[in-house]
Amino acid sequence: MQMLRKFMGLAILTAGALVAAAIFLLQPTPEPRPSQAPPPPRVPVIEVAPSTLSLPVHSQGTVAPRREIDLVAEVAGRVKVVADNFVSGEFFTAGEPLVQVDPINYELALVRARGRVAEAEQLLATEQGRARQAKREWRDLGNAEANALFLREPQLGAARAALASAKADVRQAELDLAKTRIGAPFDGRIRETYVNLGQYVSPGSRVARVFDSQVVEVRLPLTDAQVALLDLPLGYRAAPGEGPRVTLRGTVAGQAREWQGRIARTEASLETRTRMYQVIAEVHQSENMNQPLVVGLFVRAQIDGRPIADVLQVPRTALYKHQTLVLVGADNIVRFAEAQVLDSNENLAWVRVPLRAGDRVATGRQGYLQPGVTVEPVIDAEARP
Repeated sequence: MQMLRKFMGLAILTAGALVAAAIFLLQPTPEPRPSQAPPPPRVPVIEVAPSTLSLPVHSQGTVAPRREIDLVAEVAGRVKVVADNFVSGEFFTAGEPLVQVDPINYELALVRARGRVAEAEQLLATEQGRARQAKREWRDLGNAEANALFLREPQLGAARAALASAKADVRQAELDLAKTRIGAPFDGRIRETYVNLGQYVSPGSRVARVFDSQVVEVRLPLTDAQVALLDLPLGYRAAPGEGPRVTLRGTVAGQAREWQGRIARTEASLETRTRMYQVIAEVHQSENMNQPLVVGLFVRAQIDGRPIADVLQVPRTALYKHQTLVLVGADNIVRFAEAQVLDSNENLAWVRVPLRAGDRVATGRQGYLQPGVTVEPVIDAEARP
C-alpha cells in the first residue's frame, strides 16, 4: 500500500512536468510591432487679423467750476440794497448788481469833484486871457525876446494841471460811485453769501462766493499707458472747440445722466504722490441745456482715443503670464511672442504683437506648451472676440 502511494505521487509529478514542458514549448512567439508616436496635443486657437482701432480711456473725477471767486467790497458803507437772487444757489447774469452799498457819500463826492472842475476851468480861462494880454503888451514894447514869467507861462501850465487833476477827481468819484454796485463779470451762480441788508462793509470785506456756471471742469487722473492712447503731451492745450471728446456719466436724483465735453488741457507736471498725469475736461453748459452738469457731482469719464494701427483684439484668456501670446503658426508649430498690452478688461485685451502669415492665437492650455512643439489647433468658437 505504501509502495502504491509513492508510485502515484511520482506519476502525478511526472505528468505535471510533462504538461508544463508542453505549454512552454507550444506557446506562440510574440511578433514585434512598429512603435507609434503619441498624437500631438489639441490646442484651442482663434484666427486674428490686426486692424486700426481707437481705444477709449476711462477715468473719473469730480465736477468743479472753471472760475470761482470771492466778491469783495471796494468801498465802505452800509448795505442799502440786496437783489432778490442774492441767496445761495441762485443764478445771476454778468454785471447784474447783487449788492449795493449806500451811494449818498459817493454821489456828494462826485458833485464836489465836478465843482472843482468848474473852478479849474474858470482859472484856466482867466490865465489864458492874461497870457494873451501879456503877449500884446510885450509885442508893443518892440522886444523880440519875451520873459516866460511876464508871459504867464508857468501860471498857465499850473492852471492846466489843476484842471487835469480836477477831472481825475471826477473820474475817481465816478468809479467809487460805480463800485457801490457789486456784481460779477460773468454769468454764474452764488455758492455762499456773507453780508445782508443793513450790514456795514469796508474795503476788502467779502460779500459772496460765486462761480461761473457756463463752463465746468473735471480733473481726470491718467496713467502713462492711458496717456499714450490719447497722445497728450505735458503742457497740452487745445484750441477752442478742439481736443479729444469726452463723455461724462453720473447719477442725478437716481437717474443716469450723460454729458459731452472735450479735453481742454493737461497740467504741466505729474502728481507727485500718485505719479499720474492730470488732464482737464471742460463741459460747456450751453451744449447740455437739457441737463446742466452740477458742480460737486462725481462722474465717470470715457475719453476718445487716437487711432492706433496693427492692434489685435483677443480674449483675456489668450494672455499668458500677463503679456505673452502663444502663437500657432501655419505649420502648427508653437512659438511665444512678447505682446504690448494697450488695454484690457475682464473679457478682452487689445495688444500689439508681430505676426507671421497663418499665425493663430492659443486661448488655452498655454502652460502645457513649449516653443517648437507641434500641436493640433482646434478653432475655439466660444472664445472668438
